[in-house]
Amino acid sequence: MGKLEDLISASKLSELLQKKEEEKRNNTILWVLAIIGAVAAVAAIAYGVYRFFTPDYLEDFEDDFDEDFDEDFFEDEDDEEL
Repeated sequence: MGKLEDLISASKLSELLQKKEEEKRNNTILWVLAIIGAVAAVAAIAYGVYRFFTPDYLEDFEDDFDEDFDEDFFEDEDDEEL
């Protein structure tokens, strides 16, 4: 009977060790995914702040272009009247 009990306890012990190893793997994967998620969140926030504070140069360019076009157009009309 002693050998049978030793065999049963050894198999239970090996099952417990396997479960602990699987939990460690799952825990490691969870930590890696959490770190990747945190880095992605910080990068997204940094990009949002950058886009919010960066001036829009295209808007200034379009305003300058419209003013130049209007000046040229009105100058031509004034020359024709004279």
